[in-house]
Amino acid sequence: MTTQALERAATGEEGTKELRVSANLKQIDRVRGFLKDATADLPFDEQDRLKIELALHEICVNIARYAYPRGRKGEMIVRIWRDGGSLFIEVRDKGIPFNPVRKKNPDLMVKLRRGVPGGLGVYFFKTLMDGLSYRRAGGQNILTVRKVL
Repeated sequence: MTTQALERAATGEEGTKELRVSANLKQIDRVRGFLKDATADLPFDEQDRLKIELALHEICVNIARYAYPRGRKGEMIVRIWRDGGSLFIEVRDKGIPFNPVRKKNPDLMVKLRRGVPGGLGVYFFKTLMDGLSYRRAGGQNILTVRKVL
């Protein structure tokens, strides 16, 4: 990701769309609608649109379930913008620090043999998108994913 792209998201320049919602599962449909509206005019095929939607869904579900300890309410901020030939989606939360870039990919065969559900969300958004970066700044987790147009 370019420094210019990060600055655009941070300053909210024209073209950056932003949504703030409570970090709970009930808001996932609202985030999905925001994504669809923000990317409606971009030239993605159906397969890439589904990949982007699933990636953002998994990111938001992880924040809703794990970022804030029980009883603590918080929010997530979703920013979407285009820079050059890529779409960027940044998701911020003030929850527990968590760097998904450092999370090791699961052994899928072992998971299948054991039949234990779950644990694939980070793997999904890491593999469905074309780029991923994480930083912790100002008490926030800042995750940015990229999809080439």
